Formats: sequence, structure tokens, C-alpha cells
Amino acid sequence: MDLTKPEKYFADWLEREELAEMMLPLIGRLYRRGVVITVYARTLSNGSAIDILKAHRFARQILENDLSVRETSPVLVALSRLDLAPCRIDIGKLTVRYLAENSGDVDAFVRRELAEVNTGQAPVLEKPRDVVLYGFGRIGRLLARILTEKTGGGDKLRLRAAVVRKGSDDDLMKRASLLRRDSIHGHFNGAITIDEEENAIIANGNMIRIIYADAPEKVDYSEYGINDAILIDNTGKWRDREGLSRHLAAKGISKVILTAPGKGDVPNVVFGINNELITANEAIFSAASCTTNAIVPVLKAVHDRFAIVNGHVETCHSYTNDQNLIDNYHKASRRGRSAPLNMVITETGAAKAVAKVLPELSGKLTGNAIRVPTPNVSLAILNLTLDKETSVQELNSYLRDISLESSLQNQIDYTNSPEVVSSDFVGSRHAGIVDSLATIVQGNRCVLYVWYDNEFGYSCQVVRMVQRMAGVELPAFPK
Repeated sequence: MDLTKPEKYFADWLEREELAEMMLPLIGRLYRRGVVITVYARTLSNGSAIDILKAHRFARQILENDLSVRETSPVLVALSRLDLAPCRIDIGKLTVRYLAENSGDVDAFVRRELAEVNTGQAPVLEKPRDVVLYGFGRIGRLLARILTEKTGGGDKLRLRAAVVRKGSDDDLMKRASLLRRDSIHGHFNGAITIDEEENAIIANGNMIRIIYADAPEKVDYSEYGINDAILIDNTGKWRDREGLSRHLAAKGISKVILTAPGKGDVPNVVFGINNELITANEAIFSAASCTTNAIVPVLKAVHDRFAIVNGHVETCHSYTNDQNLIDNYHKASRRGRSAPLNMVITETGAAKAVAKVLPELSGKLTGNAIRVPTPNVSLAILNLTLDKETSVQELNSYLRDISLESSLQNQIDYTNSPEVVSSDFVGSRHAGIVDSLATIVQGNRCVLYVWYDNEFGYSCQVVRMVQRMAGVELPAFPK
């Protein structure tokens, strides 16, 4: 028994905590200059010292070797000395590369790796792009949280307004309170006040006007100084081109995104998969559904390597506001029964939606859903027949690598913990998380379990679409 171990562990923690605290002002200064620091896709901006240490701990678990702030902090200090243009820098990956090369001079290494963006500070856009939320419900308020978090130095996206129907005389106060406190996602990370004269919520310095209207075309956004705005319709009331075009009839709106599956010829985009549909000539887009966003990246990755012959997708989906709190009439079958008390079999369009995004899987998948008595985080079970045999180790290793080192690393996450449950994924920014210890393989058949925060993870996918449309996607390093 080593009686000195308690003091050694505590001293080690204090040293790492102090290094993380030293990193905070550097990360904040870089963020205001348009440089976003991450550790294996975990953003460190607007975080705490504990958040930095937790991000490093995640990387250690997935990489299966140590990654410490002792190693990343010198790399961060070196890059903070550069005059960088706006970009995203993964100091986890940069540090692993530096250690592998064993080059010694960290300043020289960082200058070489970031030479392409060591060109001086510059605004991301000539002027920030206006964003409007049409609807301020579950998804609308989470979008507001994410957009205000990403304001940075103010030269990117600026959330300018949310359009709602007035509920009561204290409507503004109630909506500010709902943004400030959330039973699932916790308190807003920052300060929220209200400006009654302007009928606006001030969130971390962002003035979000609350505009009352009962029809899209009745709002003149230019009266509020809002122009060329991207409008995100999170009401789901209109899902075809004719209905969504009503937003374009309003002065000040140039693009529309629907946070639900689009109908007809509305392009359904799962960011990371078919971004090519986001073109300057198109004004109306759909961000598809949360389930489609969760499963399509994993299906795409598996199909690219093993070729999917056919399969079935079953989703255990958290209940939504569309269901009843207690038994009552509902136009849809079964959904009238109490959501917190029952598992409810219902239909899902996810399998058909996959075919819209991945035409190569058209006719190969079936799907169904079970609404379960949890308020958030859902689970997709992918039961697939492949064109070739594989093993649990091969399939998991492949998906782990995809989550770490591919163009889908922001869409696919990976966990190898034997103890995770649904609530552990509240706040996940990925479209879906592969639960590797649940993977089943038998010859050419496999079953994959994919968790997803059907609220927050989906909202992050929507914001990625907005960033692409606005031209504020930052180049990522190391390459």
C-alpha cells in the first residue's frame, strides 16, 4: 500500500487544473478574434477549466492513450503568439501530431502547421448575417442558445428576432424566463435581461426582438433593421414550397430553413452528407428530422465500407409536445394516450427520408418508432444486412476512426463506456453517438445502437446549415 498516493493524485489534479485555468484567457482571446479551439471536436470556447479537463479526458478514453493539458497547453501558447485569421484549430489533434513527429521546437511546428492562416486578423464577413427564428418553442430556444454562444466578436451570425403569437400581457417576461431556464438543458450559459421598450430579450449582449404576428407575410423585418436574413421556421406549420415561400414575401428575408422534413421539391439536407444541395440559387431548405440526421451519417459510413443490402431502423424516441400529458383525444392513432406513462408505437418517416438523402439506399430500409416516457435523448437501432462479413472489432474500429478523423466527425460521435444511459447524452452536439459496446455482429449481419439528443444535437445540425448558407464555415486545422 502506497500511503503517498492520495497526495500524489491531488497534486497532479491541482497542477492540471492550474494549467487549464491558464488556458482559459488564451482560448477566450482567440475566440473573440474568430479562432475556435477544440479537442477532438469538443469546443473549448465559453467553457470552464473543468470543461477543458473533461474534454481531454474524453480524448484519452477514445484514443486509448493519454492526452493531457501538460501536452496541449504549450501548443496553445505557441499558436496564441501567431496572428491568425479566423479558423478552427483542434489542439488535441495538433498535439498528437507534434508528439508523433518529436520535432522539439513547438513554436516552429505550430508556425509550419498553421502557415496558411497565419495571415493576420480579419472579419469573417464584411457585415454579420442576420438570423430570424419563426417560432420560439423547444427547438427555437435551443437555436437561440447556440446562436448567441457563437456570436464571438460579432462578425458572423447575429440572431435579431423571434416571431411568435402573443400569449399574454407578460409575454416577454415569460419567454425570457423560458430561455433562461430549461428543465432538460439547464440554465442559459450567460446573462439574460429584457428591454420592454423594444420588446426584446437581451441574451449575452444580443438583442433579440420578439415580434408578434399570425402570418409570415405580415412582418416587415426591414422596419427593425433586419435585411437579407436567414429565417428558421421551427413551427412545422408549413412544409412545402408554397407554404414556406410566404416567408420570402416578407421584407428582409432571403433564405428559409424548415426544422422538419420538407415535402415536394423542398431540398432535405442532412448536414455533412448532402451539403451540395445548399446553393446560392435555392432559397428554401429543410433540415430533415432529428432521427434522419442521427442515422444517415452512420448509414452512409457503413454503406461506404461494407455495402448495406437491406435493413430495419427502429427508434425509441422521447415523447414530444405533440403527445398528450394525460389520456385525451388525438387525431393520430395511439398518440392520445399519456406520454409520460406509456410506450407508444407510432410511425416514422425516417426510412423513406433516408432514401431522399442517400438514394443508393432507396427501397432497402424499413422503419418504425416507439415513443418512450423520457423527455429527451432517443435511440436508433439499425439492424442491417451487409454485402460482406465483418466483426464487432472491425466495425467498431472503423466507426471510431470515422468519429475522430473524417469529414463526419461533427456528425458521428463514439462511446465505449459500459455504463452510459440516455441522460448522459443530453447536450450532445453530434447528430448521433455510436454505442460501441452494444454493437452486435454475426457474419454479414449487424445491429448498431445510435443515441441522439433529438433536441440539442439536431439544433446543432441546423446551425451548421445556417453557417454554410451564410459563408461563415471556418477552415479546420490541422489538415
